Amino acid sequence: MKKSKEKSALILGVSGQDGSYLAAFLLAKGYRVVGASRDAQMSSFANLKRLQIYGRVELESVSLNDFRSVLQILKKVQPNEIYNLAGQTSVGLSFDQPVESFESISIGTLNLLEAIRFLDIPIRIYNAGSSECFGNTEGVAATEETPFRPRSPYAVAKAAAFWHMANYREAYGLFACSGLLFNHESPLRPERFVTRKIVNGACRIAKGSGEVLQLGNIEVERDWGWAPEYIGAMWRMLQQENPEDFVIATGETNKLADLVREAFDMVNLNWKDHVTTSETLFRPTDILTVRADPGKAERKLGWKAKFKMKDVVRMMVEEELKNI
Repeated sequence: MKKSKEKSALILGVSGQDGSYLAAFLLAKGYRVVGASRDAQMSSFANLKRLQIYGRVELESVSLNDFRSVLQILKKVQPNEIYNLAGQTSVGLSFDQPVESFESISIGTLNLLEAIRFLDIPIRIYNAGSSECFGNTEGVAATEETPFRPRSPYAVAKAAAFWHMANYREAYGLFACSGLLFNHESPLRPERFVTRKIVNGACRIAKGSGEVLQLGNIEVERDWGWAPEYIGAMWRMLQQENPEDFVIATGETNKLADLVREAFDMVNLNWKDHVTTSETLFRPTDILTVRADPGKAERKLGWKAKFKMKDVVRMMVEEELKNI
């Protein structure tokens, strides 16, 4: 049972990069933290163990696609705050698994909102939106008012979840908000994400692996930030008097080729000697340039990214070198 003045938070997707950092962040603030995954008994929760908080997070099983399962977890935990970070997280994988991607992201979010409405309890809910919703903005920096033009199954699912949140906020008065987070990285990223693939590859090559790193389109431009500090923006959204959606980003855009060069420079190598590109790794549709205007987050949340792409690459390379 939670203490009378102790806030409780339910993190859906606690085993992932953002969920693990968020759990550590909330524990440091004195929260009771309950983490949920599809099968808590079978999950390794390696990230929680890596952050040395595994024994401090209460773990529960829940299937967001099952409305009864969602109702049960909300009645059992009775959280003050919910952070919905669950669902398929890879843009590339969503082209291979479009139905699973849509159901795990969009239907899961809808079940959460409907369960909160059904139980009629004052829960504040944060939903992990994505910059992918904006699609191609023709180089214009995206704000909270920029129209969505999703270009992947993942982005379509995230856009649907965003509008579920907005609808329940407006129709039923729920404290529901979404963070439109641009790319944010850390050593907890799985290697299927290109930033971790690049960093790990550069470090292995520097240690003498002799491999050639194969990448897709390195001319794409993205806004890369540091995941541990993006967690603070999520929390701040739920502490506001009124629920609103926010773009969370650094405001700085770089080419993937620049990130590759930075990673190899960190290990004193010329990336052009160790990297090739292949069209087989290109996505069916992709966004060439991504730009963000996170001004609203700074004005209303008092949040501003401290770390930019070069900082992120440096910290990831340093951590990876320790582990090799």
